[in-house]
Order: sequence, then C-alpha cells, then structure tokens
Amino acid sequence: MQEKFSKILEIMDKTYPSAGTALKYNTPFELLVAVILSAQCTDQQVNRITAGLFKKYNTPQQFAALSPAELAKEIKSCGLYRNKSKYIVEASRAIIARHVGQVPRSRAELEALPGVGRKTAGVVAGVAFGVGVLPVDTHVQRVARRLNLSVAKDPSNIEEDLSAYVLPHKRMAVHHRFIAHGRQTCSARRPACGSCCLKEFCCYPAKEGENLCT
Repeated sequence: MQEKFSKILEIMDKTYPSAGTALKYNTPFELLVAVILSAQCTDQQVNRITAGLFKKYNTPQQFAALSPAELAKEIKSCGLYRNKSKYIVEASRAIIARHVGQVPRSRAELEALPGVGRKTAGVVAGVAFGVGVLPVDTHVQRVARRLNLSVAKDPSNIEEDLSAYVLPHKRMAVHHRFIAHGRQTCSARRPACGSCCLKEFCCYPAKEGENLCT
C-alpha cells in the first residue's frame, strides 16, 4: 500500500502543484468563520459573503457582540445560515471566555468550540497553524475510497488510514490535492474517468461494499 500511495501522491504533486485553500482570509479567526460558513456552500460563495462581512466584523469581540439574528442577515445567501450564525456568535464568545480572544491552535481545543467539528478544526489547525493533520471532507472521502486507500466509511477512520502513509508535515498538502482532484476530475456523479491521471489505481464504478481493486 505504501508504494501505491507514494505513486498516487507523486502524480497528484505534479497535477495539482498549487493546490491550497480557496477561502480568502487574513487571520486565523477569519479562516475559522469562513470554514464554518463553507459547510454545504461553495468556497466561491463564502468568499463573496466574507468580502463584505469581514469589512464590518473581523474579530471575536465584534462577532460576539452580535446576536445570531443580526449575523444571519449578513450571511443569508449561505446555506444553513441560521445555524451558522448561531455557531459563529457562540464560538466567538467561547474564544473570548476560554482563550483570551485568540483562536486556539490545537485541534482538540478547536473541536471544543460551538459548531466546530473534526473537519473544521482540522482545516483551521492545519492551514492557520501548520498542525500535521489530514482533514477528511466529502471530496477526500470519495477519492480515498475510489482509489482503495481506505474502505472505511467514518471520516475519522479514513483520516487514520491515510495519515498512516503520509508524514505529518505533508498531510495538509495531501488534503488539498485530494480536494482538487475531487473537484476537477473525480466528481461524485460524473467523474471524468477518461482523462483521470489516477485511473490506473481506481476502483470506480463499484457497488456498495464491493472492491474492484483486488
């Protein structure tokens, strides 16, 4: 498996050399807000929202002073905006109360914030603070399973499987390259299999529970 994964990563490195987060931010706190907003929303739409939002509010103190209803008006064009506004306000208040107004660096402390799950915490910890993590979103999960790098269904288990073959300082780069491949080639419904740079390693299509790589 290590040899196979190494070959896949070598191809991905050449194919997606500039892969990185598409979210626009200036501080770890802005990144946290943007990642919370990105759930079930495109990065492009999040950037359109935050372009105006961060001109008005860009610190935990400013967001903590808002009510969820006030923030909801600012992010209304984002999916699940009511829940997200509540989480962002509550997370801002928690950052002030627990961390002296500074976004915590550890994944565990990030996960303890309201509305911050494992993937969100991993992205913030990895991108903003360089923590060696490999967050698993829907793109990473889909690509990993189609390449038979993990047969797990739970994102935490998929992350564990992938991380076993990647050095900590390279894990966020792998995360971004998997996302780039998932968006540009290996889409959920209509993957561009004919032009895929990884088709020699792929198990798609397969029925649920079936492994075509063995």
